Amino acid sequence: MFYFVRHGKPDYSERNTKIYQGFGVNLAKLSEEGIRQIKETAADDRLKEADIIICSPYTRALQTAAILSKELDIDIAVETDLHEWLANKNFIYEDDETAERSYEEYINNHGRYPDGTEMAWENASAIRERVLRVLNRYSSYKKVIVACHGMMIQAAAGAENHPACGEIVEFKL
Repeated sequence: MFYFVRHGKPDYSERNTKIYQGFGVNLAKLSEEGIRQIKETAADDRLKEADIIICSPYTRALQTAAILSKELDIDIAVETDLHEWLANKNFIYEDDETAERSYEEYINNHGRYPDGTEMAWENASAIRERVLRVLNRYSSYKKVIVACHGMMIQAAAGAENHPACGEIVEFKL
């Protein structure tokens, strides 16, 4: 069984400062509220006695995994393919306005490309495919916590709604 945990609320106060532009926003840490959310999540009985925590390489997910690891005494493995949705699947920097437009297109099209088109953004089926490749490598474990991102959870697990920060979504392969 897999337990997706969406990262806690991030602190984007340094967005578009220092190196936190474009993909640099993924270096943002959790806010105080986000830390509190994940400590509350760690108390959920479903996460007890998990075998391992796997997580996205982005700071907010890594910090989420670290808090869970400390609270539950479980090891962490970082999986680069558990990264957040890509506004540009070719890893080309997109300014905030372009990234927001891509996100709106993704949402308005329910994660699918309009018929007969290929878009720059990563579609839901591509997200699901890369996530399932990772999860398959952990299928021999009885219980795995996956510290990651809302759009990733929604695409991979077929969740109807975008999970809240700190929310747990159960998933079986």
